[in-house]
Amino acid sequence: MRDVPEGRGATVELLDGSELALYNVAGKFYAIENFCPHRGAPLADGQLCGPTVMCDWHGWRFDLRTGACLNNAGAVETYTVIIEDGMIKIKI
Repeated sequence: MRDVPEGRGATVELLDGSELALYNVAGKFYAIENFCPHRGAPLADGQLCGPTVMCDWHGWRFDLRTGACLNNAGAVETYTVIIEDGMIKIKI
């Protein structure tokens, strides 16, 4: 959990080579697919504002709870995050 400081995002690489974006928002963790559906920008690098992230490339904003894009059509996949024995686990 130390690897994702509060108010930040991080890239998580899965065994199959795909990536998720993991965020710490006030001690609550969220995981979404890492790439913006617009142009493929890495969302882990985006700007957090509460439970939303903004894509750095073109300003698309996504709700981390639902994956919905808030200012354009589209969405990203969301994943359940569980904290167990101090470890972050993401249900894929």
